[in-house]
Amino acid sequence: MSFLGFCSYRGSPCLVCVLYTQGIETKQWREFGRTEVIDNTLNPDFVRKFILDYFFEEKQNLRFDLYDVDSKSPDLSKHDFLGQTFCTLGEIVGSPGSRLEKHLTIGAFTLHSKTGKPMPSVSNGGIPGKKCGTIILSAEELGNCRDVATMQFCANKLDKKDFFGKSDPFMVFYRSNEDGTFTICHKTEVVKNTLNPVWQSFSIPVRALCNGDYDRTIKVEVYDWDRDGSHDFIGEFTTSYRELARGQSQFNVYEVVNPKKKMKKKKYINSGTVTLLSFATESEHTFLDYIKGGTQINFTVAIDFTASNGNPSQSTSLHYMNPYQLNAYAMALKAVGEIIQDYDSDKMFPALGFGAKIPPDGRVSHEFPLNGNSDNPHCSGIEGILEAYHESLKTVQLYGPTNFAPVVNHVARYAAAVQDGSQYFILLIITDGVISDMAQTKEAIVNAAKLPMSIIIVGVGQAEFDAMVELDGDDIRISSRGKIAERDIVQFVPFRDYIDRTGNHVLSMARLAKDVLAEIPDQFISYMKGRSIKPNPAPPPYAPTGQTLQTEI
Repeated sequence: MSFLGFCSYRGSPCLVCVLYTQGIETKQWREFGRTEVIDNTLNPDFVRKFILDYFFEEKQNLRFDLYDVDSKSPDLSKHDFLGQTFCTLGEIVGSPGSRLEKHLTIGAFTLHSKTGKPMPSVSNGGIPGKKCGTIILSAEELGNCRDVATMQFCANKLDKKDFFGKSDPFMVFYRSNEDGTFTICHKTEVVKNTLNPVWQSFSIPVRALCNGDYDRTIKVEVYDWDRDGSHDFIGEFTTSYRELARGQSQFNVYEVVNPKKKMKKKKYINSGTVTLLSFATESEHTFLDYIKGGTQINFTVAIDFTASNGNPSQSTSLHYMNPYQLNAYAMALKAVGEIIQDYDSDKMFPALGFGAKIPPDGRVSHEFPLNGNSDNPHCSGIEGILEAYHESLKTVQLYGPTNFAPVVNHVARYAAAVQDGSQYFILLIITDGVISDMAQTKEAIVNAAKLPMSIIIVGVGQAEFDAMVELDGDDIRISSRGKIAERDIVQFVPFRDYIDRTGNHVLSMARLAKDVLAEIPDQFISYMKGRSIKPNPAPPPYAPTGQTLQTEI
């Protein structure tokens, strides 16, 4: 994805910074790379850049260790460990201008020669926990990640596959992976009853076509469409982005070859040809352009307090507070919230409940603040939401019904007030039951689809969630009173699909977060493009003062 930059220490050492990434499943730190060594300076400006893959939907933990290099040995235990800091890639990206300043914490440590873990040392004279300056980290998206390629193809003299006609050809494009496998990245439309089709032009992000590697193999398969889905293989050819970028020329006329026919028939030449008619690229604004320009992601959570969850004091309840393990509501909230919070500068999040009788008069509410403060329902960080959730269980009475429309409309009111691209709103609804106000909720979602807003629904428990699938709108766009939603803004997943039978909740919740958040950047961009909103320019680079050393990696 990007470049990273650092800063600082005290004294006049020869400094190197080491970047570590953490595996989601094993939680083991793995060295990703090292900067160059800069001699005898308090303020090194590292030149080396690290290129990382960035995923909005994942919590990508990073660690930066600073060393005073004493020799040419690559063994870090031979050098003085000066300090370290931890963050996520999302924290860097989500900071103003995608530049994050963190304190380096010095410790009287060296690395254990076998375990690689910092251990007490008397040689460097450090005081554990002492701050020793700052490190500045910056992230920048690689240029070819924003490029979109638009191309058009035609074919000539394809094999006839239909008994009573010609062929109904279409093409399927695949990008090659590092392990030699192929992943589908585009499928053209079907052109009926012809051996000489001209397909419509199509656009595709360069990263989807070749992952930014211009020489990576692109495989194209040509098929004859059949109604029953058993499409007939006509042939295939390979190319690359670099070849396609030459545009219409003799180099971009491809023989379509069927390997089985070629092996069986000595006189076989090809099954037709495919010609590139046009090719162009342009840069589009990306999700990171808007984040770097200052767009804030506002996160709101709404929790189901209906009686179908069961008595919270009993272990069978979905709201039961096990002292040794988070319940499903808390796990889902933590998995999603810990990623989104990196893109909200003040880390203050509205937290609502619905379907409960609330004090003091016992009225039923479908949008009450978990912290009890109607004027300010914001909680400090994800831990603040969890604390307010726990306290609410002690004061409200679980009741019903399961109404979504009030909390959807609650967030929509705020989103409607800020439609200039400076803010985008994400509502997380965690529920256990069958929705009671389906018509009202569909209307609320159709109206919200016009706003800078997305909705994530996580269904907990064993209920049937058929209605949630309808709200999701992946197959059929949701509609209300004859109006179709302008955008698909809802993503639903059942929590039970992510329960790891081995007990590895960290990995299973990482999978849940990945699935529910993966569509957010595209939903975000669809709103911005639909309103012709361009990102603000990134703020000017921060000029460090005092004991900071700036490095770009």
